[in-house]
Amino acid sequence: MAVKKATHPFYEKLSLVLVGLIALGYLVIQAKDVLDPLMFGFLFAILLLPVSNFFEKKCRLPRSASSLLSILLLIAFVFGIGYLVGSQISNLADDWPQLKSQVSDSITNLQGWISGAFHVNAAKQMTYVNNTTKKIIASGTTVLGTTFGAISSLMLFYAFMMIFTFFILFYRRLLFRFVVWVFDETNKSIVVDIAENIQSILRQYILGLLLEMGIVATVACTIFWIIGIKYAVLLGLIVGLFNIIPYLGIFSALLLSSIITFATGSVKDAVEVAVSVIAIHAIDSNLLLPTIVGSKVRLNALITFLGIVFGEMIWGLSGMFLSIPTIAIFKIIFDRIETLKPWGFLMGGRYEYKESAEKDMKTE
Repeated sequence: MAVKKATHPFYEKLSLVLVGLIALGYLVIQAKDVLDPLMFGFLFAILLLPVSNFFEKKCRLPRSASSLLSILLLIAFVFGIGYLVGSQISNLADDWPQLKSQVSDSITNLQGWISGAFHVNAAKQMTYVNNTTKKIIASGTTVLGTTFGAISSLMLFYAFMMIFTFFILFYRRLLFRFVVWVFDETNKSIVVDIAENIQSILRQYILGLLLEMGIVATVACTIFWIIGIKYAVLLGLIVGLFNIIPYLGIFSALLLSSIITFATGSVKDAVEVAVSVIAIHAIDSNLLLPTIVGSKVRLNALITFLGIVFGEMIWGLSGMFLSIPTIAIFKIIFDRIETLKPWGFLMGGRYEYKESAEKDMKTE
């Protein structure tokens, strides 16, 4: 006599899924201080794995030394970019008198416009500004303490991130064997396939993102230099670095580059820079991003944007960076588990939709 499988109604399954998501979200928010640097450490470990393998196999270094040397190279690369940006900012600081004069003239013009548009004379405007300044100075100690605390937390975060990266690189084989062992023997091939694909696709995604950043920064620097902008290198680096943040980074880059150009040049220069940044972003989002990055992680724009929004709500700025790699990991898992394939299809980009449509047409 055949035993009937117990079937649960849709609303019951949906309730269980929602309760599970709420519980998972709560745990993720509460464990942010540990999971945040751990996730970055995981991504950096995947990126540095070929370098560590090279030192270990080709140079015959112990695994601990190869892992440490890989991390030191990463730190040197980050410090190199930081030094380049810092040197450009120091050049900007040398022109402080010109900046001060430009800002002063802009404030005077703005006061004149406010007086004409809202009939508020300059004396009342300056009274409001002075009162606001006094309040800011009065709370200066609190602001200074908060800033110092934020810098300390940031340095601690970077230290934990590098420590996690080292341990993941050092114990990578142990972790891989644990992941394979924890599942049934019948699912071993699927687990190995998921682990290898996550490693490969995330590495390609990170390298593609860095390549895209370099291309955008180079193009921006070249265009700004041709236009004749004074701080072409600094503005190009700002556009390239902020371009890492999908969708929202362009607005930050546009605002910063326009303000710096206006403070060191003219309104015409600021408009030219703004138009150039918008044009670079249009080319990047329609040509570079789908070719270099989109082909590695096939996520549609809706899921990507929702991931960025929810990532910012949960973990702030770091959540925005981690949202796309995290969604990509889930998509890889969903695509290889039969019951979860519809969710993987939902996350997919237009290429998968096109492939699915062509497959359906052939079937018909």
